[in-house]
Amino acid sequence: MGRIRYGPAGKPVDFKGPMERVPEFLRSIGLSALEYEAVRGVRISESKARLLGEEARKHDIVLSMHAPYYVNLASPDDDTVKRSLKRLYDSMVAAEWMGAYAVVIHPGYYKGNSSQREALERVIKAFNSLIESLPSWIKTPEVAPETMGKTSQVGSLEEVIEICENVPRCRPCIDWAHLYARSEGSFVVSVDQVIKAIEEVEKRLGSRAVRPLHTHFSKIEYGRGGEREHHTLREEGYGPSWEIVCRAYRETGIDAVVISESPILEKDALLMKEICGE
Repeated sequence: MGRIRYGPAGKPVDFKGPMERVPEFLRSIGLSALEYEAVRGVRISESKARLLGEEARKHDIVLSMHAPYYVNLASPDDDTVKRSLKRLYDSMVAAEWMGAYAVVIHPGYYKGNSSQREALERVIKAFNSLIESLPSWIKTPEVAPETMGKTSQVGSLEEVIEICENVPRCRPCIDWAHLYARSEGSFVVSVDQVIKAIEEVEKRLGSRAVRPLHTHFSKIEYGRGGEREHHTLREEGYGPSWEIVCRAYRETGIDAVVISESPILEKDALLMKEICGE
């Protein structure tokens, strides 16, 4: 049976103190993962990033990072792509300082392109440009394109897999809530669906992509076009079901990192752990 690590997307809601003390807090409550949120810009200093990394290793907390939201690698505008790549370069530098193994990235939007295919090809080209620009001392982090919750965004499961097939140092970030919302509630509704998705990732990207599989989870509200708002696990009337995803993880035996994007972050990470077991 594979190991599943759980943790919050950002600073825990019940924690008061500096970011570098979060790993100790997470370990004390029984969690073992943390996604550092740089969604509004990479503002952490080298010294604080290195201290966060030291504390994470000390307390056996696996680190990932979420890159800024203000990224559109599919834009036909060269300046937009250039600014996006600078934000991602800064993210990779900070991730190396702290020892984060993955940098989660929103790929971009279809708008402005003649087709979804053209948008995807722009994203792949931009990701390769980013990897080629990295100095040799950036060794640890991989880019992790995320499955996205809106149909206007590059980020279907197939697209994310294809990006990683064509970009070195790439692993997928599978956000089950986003896939559920993107499909308007028709996907992530059975264990078999989730198992098939995991098997497709492993078949096409290799076993390293599921050792561990980097994932996000929460319940979510959707409408026409996909994602609207994240919800807590105990709220009725929203999906997907964590029990379904947990069973798929257990049946496939993969390792996974599960980052809670619930409004109550670590509380739902703990609930997911309780439901799924060690």
